[in-house]
Amino acid sequence: MRAMWSGAISFGLVTIGVRLFSATEEHDFRFHQVHREDGGRIRYKRVCQVCSEEVPYADIAKGYELEDGRMVVLDREDFEKLPISTDRAIEVVEFVPTEEIDPIYFQKSYYLEPDKAAVRPYVLLRTALERADRLAVVKITMRQRQSLAMVRARDDVLVLHTMMWPDEIRAPEFGFLDGEVEVRPQELRMAESLIESMAGTFEPDEFTDDYRDAMAKLVDAKAEGAELPEQPEAEDTGEVIDLMAALERSVAQAKANRSETASPAKKKTAAKTAKKAPAKKSGKSKSA
Repeated sequence: MRAMWSGAISFGLVTIGVRLFSATEEHDFRFHQVHREDGGRIRYKRVCQVCSEEVPYADIAKGYELEDGRMVVLDREDFEKLPISTDRAIEVVEFVPTEEIDPIYFQKSYYLEPDKAAVRPYVLLRTALERADRLAVVKITMRQRQSLAMVRARDDVLVLHTMMWPDEIRAPEFGFLDGEVEVRPQELRMAESLIESMAGTFEPDEFTDDYRDAMAKLVDAKAEGAELPEQPEAEDTGEVIDLMAALERSVAQAKANRSETASPAKKKTAAKTAKKAPAKKSGKSKSA
């Protein structure tokens, strides 16, 4: 992996030199815009709307349009004069309980690797966060942009998650929230039964990207001139209008699915458990 940022975590008088690595990568298909007739790539030119001339990259600046239509042009020197800290530091603001931060704030995830001279304080912070069950709320400046973030311990490393600022979270303004919706007790009990019948332990490796797999088959078939895969017909489950009837059928279907299909990982776990389980002692002794 290639480091995308380097700096230091600072809390109190402790400084931990670290490097930032992206913790995720997308495996989705990347498509190009092409000419349907010959497959040629479509290219775009940077053309000025005022003078209609093509503009070289060196002459391009950033502009912010005001409400009255005026354009404020900002150059690199203007950004460097911003009155914010641009040093390469991850400043710890506070340590908070793990459950206090709503996942809606999370943006991107990064691994933090310590410098060779900072391994000991790095491990110390990681272990202390684990034992205290807390997260570090921090501020970090990347690409001249200050971000709110949090640092947590995950397995043997520290992970940094950039976060949205509070005023960037939209309020859910939906009409139904203004009224009262009645939920019948029997419906609630059946919904709870459905949840219980579908309960499980989250195992990430058990999930696959069906869209990506189907797209790979489609691309391969097109490339080889083979017969294209067809979308399976939707199963007719019958129209269900009554909510209670839908819940009852869902519970029955969930129980049937669970008994018929068990994941390979869970089958292995069950088999191991069965092997490790001690044999039941009989009432008779072998050494009579």
